[in-house]
Amino acid sequence: MKKSVLLIFISIVIFACKSEFEAVRTSNNPELIYQKALEFYDQEDWLKAQTLLELSIPNYRGKTEAEELFLKFAYTHYYNNEFILAAHYFKSFSSTFYNSDKREEAEYMSAYSNYRLSPNPKLDQSYTVKAIEGLQIFINTHPRSERVEECNGLIDEMRRKLEIKAFQQGQLYYNIGQYESAVSSFGNMLIQYPDAVEAEKVRYLMIKATYEFAKKSIYGKKEERYENTVTLYKKFTKKHPSSEYSKEVANIYNNTVEELKKLKA
Repeated sequence: MKKSVLLIFISIVIFACKSEFEAVRTSNNPELIYQKALEFYDQEDWLKAQTLLELSIPNYRGKTEAEELFLKFAYTHYYNNEFILAAHYFKSFSSTFYNSDKREEAEYMSAYSNYRLSPNPKLDQSYTVKAIEGLQIFINTHPRSERVEECNGLIDEMRRKLEIKAFQQGQLYYNIGQYESAVSSFGNMLIQYPDAVEAEKVRYLMIKATYEFAKKSIYGKKEERYENTVTLYKKFTKKHPSSEYSKEVANIYNNTVEELKKLKA
């Protein structure tokens, strides 16, 4: 019995709160909607605040309250994990309120919202690239900002994701036997990320890939492709003289030299 009474009480409270919100939302009273929007925002009821802020913005356009309303509207999207919309509205705030002392904050939050959209390396990295570009623009625009150090850290983190993505792509080509594509993919990775964590392993796999590719090539292409293996081997030993792969790549090199001797005999 007590449980039933409690449930009824809770239902009445919920209904009452909902009715109050709906009454405000449909009141056509700009001042009431504005005040309640700020109340819900302070209570961190982001969805209700967002709804009422959206209603308030047109009524206060051109007035002093507009700046605060617009920025808080952007934040409600951020706190609701609606990062695509958050990035859009923060950027819109920056361009609309160009002289605002909150402009730097909005530009940072726009880039940071895209950072929050950056997925793990296995997935498409479009938002990672977009976030890096946004954070770099922020650094260039606000070089003295206290957020610059954090932005650089975030950029490093996301560049690492792109490195991993590039490595995984090349490794996939290698694993399925598409050796030419593997070499091309790994080569592009080293151009973009010469100091990548996997650089040594990438060069090692490139040697293996060119060697396997040469072995499977038609006779007329073998010599040229074995020569590519030799070139990569020499670069590898120069870059990594004490590598854990040294013994294996030396064996590949010796086999390659023997094959070239046969081809040139």
